Amino acid sequence: MRKTLYTLILLFLLALTISAAGNNSSAARKVLDKAASKVNINKGATANFSISGGNVGTRTGSITIKGNKFIARTEGAIMWYDGKTQWVYDTRSDEVNISKPRPAQQQSMNPYSFLNLYKKGYDMSLTKAASGNEVHLVGKGKSISEMYILIDANYVIKQVKMLQKGKWFTINISNFKQTNISDAAFTFNKKDYPHAEVIDLR
Repeated sequence: MRKTLYTLILLFLLALTISAAGNNSSAARKVLDKAASKVNINKGATANFSISGGNVGTRTGSITIKGNKFIARTEGAIMWYDGKTQWVYDTRSDEVNISKPRPAQQQSMNPYSFLNLYKKGYDMSLTKAASGNEVHLVGKGKSISEMYILIDANYVIKQVKMLQKGKWFTINISNFKQTNISDAAFTFNKKDYPHAEVIDLR
């Protein structure tokens, strides 16, 4: 369950931050720059998402982001990450696992990691779509070798299709909103889950 949730969060955060990817086309760059301005994750943002493809099946959920902190909710699980500590609550077993992710794990969860990973090494092109613009990225030797990013007329990212290890994933994003979120919201609160068994793996 946790591995699947990691995958969902990884792909979703990539969808929100891919606008910082390498820019070889000035037209594509301008569209992505405008899309990036919509994603002000320093103050906070929320969105709903669905992910399908690969070995994920189809999953839906919601996510709240602020800087390198996030809360992800999917059917059966909730994950909180405050930038240092991670809590994963399994709603079926009523258990909470607490851990401190290793640097490699932090990199896969931190949206800002992708700002550095995807700044170069991709060829980019732009085409007009019925609902806005579509940016196509192709990278040789990358773990995600190809992406299509659909951006609507208001420069909001609506969909990302990506090829990872020979498998296509599709992420649909809806109800994206910028909002101010307290840092305390990204920490598991035992009072909200009084009967949960807490397993400390740190």
